[in-house]
Amino acid sequence: MTTLDLARGQRADRFFTTTIVAAIATLFEQISAWNDTRMTRNALSRLTDRELDDIGLSRADIDSLR
Repeated sequence: MTTLDLARGQRADRFFTTTIVAAIATLFEQISAWNDTRMTRNALSRLTDRELDDIGLSRADIDSLR
């Protein structure tokens, strides 16, 4: 009986650990995506209006990036 309870506890621990790891991985992915967007906006903001026009963007388009 003790072995069975221990096995259930280990499965629950594995599930909990897997869930925590998945949540942390998702958080890192979201932070990475946010940082990529931030860096892209900063790079586009440094371009002149002419350069933005050459790539088919305007200043208003920069703020709408996601």
